[in-house]
Amino acid sequence: MELDSRPCLAVGCRLNESDGKGRMLLMPERALRLNGPSLEIVERCDGRRTVRQIISELQTIYSKAEPGKVEQDILGYLALLRDKRALDFASNAAATENEGKG
Repeated sequence: MELDSRPCLAVGCRLNESDGKGRMLLMPERALRLNGPSLEIVERCDGRRTVRQIISELQTIYSKAEPGKVEQDILGYLALLRDKRALDFASNAAATENEGKG
């Protein structure tokens, strides 16, 4: 995963509405309850923000935590979601090309 790639939910995955206990990431044949930092990360995986931008935004939100630790936690969580096939990562060049087609 590159820092300039743009993560987005994979085909067949979606975030449901909040049920008061957090939100669920719905994936084919499974679901994952999200709250706190995990929800903050997934909500930013919109295909527009880069991994670098997501890290920067969350380092600002969690400013009391050590920035390197925040970055490593985010990269680890994004890798976990990629491995579960919940996220796709577009290269920055591909994302820029697609923006021009809209």
